[in-house]
Amino acid sequence: MSAVVPKHVAIIMDGNGRWAQERGLPRIAGHEAGSKSIERCVQACLDTGVQYLTLYAFSSENWKRPALEVNALMLLLENFLNQKRDEMVREGIRLHHIGRIQELPSVCQRKLREVMDATAANTKLHFVLALSYSGRAEIVDAVKSLVRDTAAGTVSEADITPELIASRLNTAGMPDPDLLIRTSGEMRISNFLLWQLSYTEIHVTKKFWPDFQREDFLAALEDYAGRSRRFGGV
Repeated sequence: MSAVVPKHVAIIMDGNGRWAQERGLPRIAGHEAGSKSIERCVQACLDTGVQYLTLYAFSSENWKRPALEVNALMLLLENFLNQKRDEMVREGIRLHHIGRIQELPSVCQRKLREVMDATAANTKLHFVLALSYSGRAEIVDAVKSLVRDTAAGTVSEADITPELIASRLNTAGMPDPDLLIRTSGEMRISNFLLWQLSYTEIHVTKKFWPDFQREDFLAALEDYAGRSRRFGGV
């Protein structure tokens, strides 16, 4: 592995449904298989020193999917949290959530809060799940909070800077992603971390998410290490 390791990796986990379809399986089978890829990536982060891993697990637009699939995804989330809670505590992984948590089923909200509380003191890896998440909605919510504070007189127009806006986002206190990985070959960011990805390096693989292996994650890190990050400079 290269010594140049990104501090924050974000992943758009795409292709679960197509993976299942190619095998004549129901879509949820693809999501279940994809959970194994999550485990592989988390372990690779622990092994290589990546400090933040953000996964686009469920977008605001995903609520439009058939109710049977949505319900199965929520149950999969609940089971994942139940099964991995003790492991996250033991391995030094801290769970975070971004997105509109209030839109999730109450049992999922409760489980998320339980695991976040249980892992709050951990620092080895910050594991961030984007659930019921929309990059545009996140920015809208940040703007609304600034409008309220402006009306209350606690924020002036001169106070509004990129740093202040960033402090009102779901990711406040987290570094912006250094590397974005997208599986299944799609060349778009799909309303994910629109503010935070301004200078993020992007790595796209044609593999579907359930087929994404440890070596694929390491290959993405090697690709990142070979990039020259100038942030708009010469």
